[in-house]
Amino acid sequence: MLWSLIKIVVFVALVAALTLGFGFLIENDGTGLAQAQITLMGMEYTLSPVMLVLLLIVTVIGLYVLFKVAGFLVAVLKWINGDETAFSRYFDRNRERRGYQALSEGMMALASGEGQLAMAKAKKAGRYLDRPELTDLLTAQGAEMAGDARKAEEVYKKLLGNEQTRFVGVRGLMKQKLAGGDTDTALKLAERAFAIKPKHGEVGDTLLRLQAESKDFVGARKTLATKLKNGALPRDVHKRRDAVLALSTALEIKDGDERAKAVEAAIAANKASPDLVPAAAMAAQGFIEQGRKRNARNVIKKAWEVHPHPDLAAAFAAIEPEETAEARLKRFEFLLRIKPEDRENKLLRAELNLAAEDFPAARRALGDLVETDADARVLAIMAAVERGEGSSDTVVRGWLAKAVTAPRGPQWVCDNCNTIHAEWAPLCSNCSAFDTLTWTNPPQSEVVLPASANMLPLIVGALEDKSAEVVVPVDEADVSADEGVETVDAEVIEDAETLEDEPKEAAAK
Repeated sequence: MLWSLIKIVVFVALVAALTLGFGFLIENDGTGLAQAQITLMGMEYTLSPVMLVLLLIVTVIGLYVLFKVAGFLVAVLKWINGDETAFSRYFDRNRERRGYQALSEGMMALASGEGQLAMAKAKKAGRYLDRPELTDLLTAQGAEMAGDARKAEEVYKKLLGNEQTRFVGVRGLMKQKLAGGDTDTALKLAERAFAIKPKHGEVGDTLLRLQAESKDFVGARKTLATKLKNGALPRDVHKRRDAVLALSTALEIKDGDERAKAVEAAIAANKASPDLVPAAAMAAQGFIEQGRKRNARNVIKKAWEVHPHPDLAAAFAAIEPEETAEARLKRFEFLLRIKPEDRENKLLRAELNLAAEDFPAARRALGDLVETDADARVLAIMAAVERGEGSSDTVVRGWLAKAVTAPRGPQWVCDNCNTIHAEWAPLCSNCSAFDTLTWTNPPQSEVVLPASANMLPLIVGALEDKSAEVVVPVDEADVSADEGVETVDAEVIEDAETLEDEPKEAAAK
């Protein structure tokens, strides 16, 4: 649009300049303005400026015609000498020149966003050139830009008949089906396009995403292996994504006879990528089911060294589900001494001390998190500490009220679109991006709480602890994005009223 406007302005300016120039010459003709004198065959001619300009124009046109006639005469002489294709080559050169000129103008129109003009130029180029692989491609892309999906699909189907343009046709149809929501057909077309060009990065990524969406994890792992073989994927990225696909396979197996295979898949995923928290947690659970507690501890330890996470703490607690709170605190030192300054480490130690009713130790474990990095979980722990130390109900309710409006802390967030997920998944539920979920603080406060990372108690398990029950101000499974903060406020008020009704002795306990 802007380019067309610029061309129009330049054209108008040129016409205006020529008009002014000729007007000036006509008005000043014979008034002493510089004149030209030409002597030809003894005759002297005096030319006014207007006549001189007209003579120059006629001379240029005459030379152009002379060159064309000369080229034609050369073609005639070659034909007389026996070159039967001289005439056809002469006219073909002119046709090709016009065709490539139209093709060039069509590409410029496409680059400037003028889909209809690009289609018109492609049609003109098609009349002069016998290059359908170029003109059809320009037509298809112009139709896509103009929003004519039917025309684009029709042209892409024509490209399938030519071996040179088959990949372009398949890829174009794949994109058309994706835009239309027909993922089943798009998956088949992606497989075909990937078979033609296995090194094509975009097609490989699209195929991998579609296979993961359709839960064809076996096919997706084959696609990954092909990309690695062709050098389209770094080896470390391949290991990570293959581990994600192996874990996805395990997650699809709920129970029954296939449970053993699921555990094996999770263990394999953990070996390939020890920092993949869901794989480590599931592998540990599998080892626990098999009675291999030492293996479960080692798996959790390796993952904890990379990234401490509530799911790992929950899996570690499940190793000894019937132990006392004191014994659990002592056993968890195996993890807590690995990264003592890590935020998750501090929160875990505080919760374990709460379960053991060592409230001063729980306060010390939090350190300066209340002042520097307070979220709903930190504030809920503080409410429990104040309750356990016998503070007034007003103080406890104050901490609970702060927890309602505080950030929710780290959650599974998509790196691509920032969508928050309650649980880890191989694909983002919003943008369908593969392996983009990261355990981190969301960019903005959202009421989406991970079921595996409840505020309190995280790893108490089946222990009977009333102080832990009181300080859970929100049943996170009941909080939805639609209910928002109002629902949370109502639950906090209800908990506060419960606190008022309880005897002071229970609060002190």
